[in-house]
Amino acid sequence: MNPDNIQSKPVVTRFAPSPTGNMHIGGVRTALYNYLYARKHGGKFILRIEDTDEARNKEDAADAIIESFKWLGLEYDELYKQSDRKDIYRGHLERLVQEGKAYASSEPSKENPDVLIELIRLKNPGRVVTVNDQVCGDVSVDTTDLGDFIIARDFNSPMFHFANVVDDHDMGITHIIRAQEHLSNTPRQILIREALGFPPFIYAHIPLVLAPDRTKLSKRNGATNTLDYRDSGYLPEALLNFLALIGWNPGTEQEIFTLPELIQAFSIERVQSGGGIFNTEKLDWV
Repeated sequence: MNPDNIQSKPVVTRFAPSPTGNMHIGGVRTALYNYLYARKHGGKFILRIEDTDEARNKEDAADAIIESFKWLGLEYDELYKQSDRKDIYRGHLERLVQEGKAYASSEPSKENPDVLIELIRLKNPGRVVTVNDQVCGDVSVDTTDLGDFIIARDFNSPMFHFANVVDDHDMGITHIIRAQEHLSNTPRQILIREALGFPPFIYAHIPLVLAPDRTKLSKRNGATNTLDYRDSGYLPEALLNFLALIGWNPGTEQEIFTLPELIQAFSIERVQSGGGIFNTEKLDWV
């Protein structure tokens, strides 16, 4: 299936960061690809703040994410916060338990084995799940070893995988374009989606942004807070131009693009499967 030729329904993409820290360069590149794909196909781009993990959320992080989008000029069509949607998750959890596809389980706490806590587990059919990925190809995983995995701490506290699937369906997401580090999450999410009776999504797991020594990008070698680039005097157009070409190429010699030109040129088919290198000298040149 070529995702650039989908005509059955309007394209809807999303970027779904957690407000647990600053928005770094890898996240911007993921957001940009989602934005470009949606705009090229006349679709919708959604920003969703995944803030259900209250213990890890950092004050003002969500505001900084939104401010980063404003500076970059990446306009989203809708904005959601998962913390506003807890009743929706609870309804889906209750339905799965009622249908016998999930169950509540009282289990010893990992922190204190003398204390019982309530968990909700999905009944895992234990089969091979194949992810049809537009960048990585078909990836098959035997989910038997996952057992009946946890989808919520209780009816009011969904885990990441569960809330993620519910939101993607309810918001009409058609294409899930995200970093390859999330590929390992996808088999669980497919099992959850099937239990809920939702139709499939189109996946495209894009390569990581790597440091010059091909290690994972870190603060030491370039993963700076996006707004620090603003404060250092970089132009948002230059940063987006530079990031677009890390892991994607237009198939031509063109290196300098306006945002409308990137929208016109972008194609999932030309996203590479291997990691792209963050080169500060190239950014400065752009």
